Amino acid sequence: MILAWDLRDSERTVEGLREYLRDYAVEAFSEVDGMHLKVWFSHPAQQIWGAVYLWDSAEAIARNRPPAPSKSIELIGYPPTSESVFEVEAITAHGDAWQAFADLGRAMQER
Repeated sequence: MILAWDLRDSERTVEGLREYLRDYAVEAFSEVDGMHLKVWFSHPAQQIWGAVYLWDSAEAIARNRPPAPSKSIELIGYPPTSESVFEVEAITAHGDAWQAFADLGRAMQER
């Protein structure tokens, strides 16, 4: 799942939301059931803010709507301006880190 906000209509900025990550979100999201990974991203010049989630299943997404324990909607003032949900085919990472994701994705499960 990819969620993104265009912050141009918000009082919040990319720079200001970094404090939310440091002081709350990174640790809080480490406890979300059914979520493997969350990566926050930004484009400061265009004031775009968002996250990529890797969930166990569509059911895990449904159980966590909106993605708890997010305070993003409250902080930004409105829901994401873009939302997409995709199926994962395969995942890799540098060095041995890929092994944590080795069995995830439809391509890896349909052998």
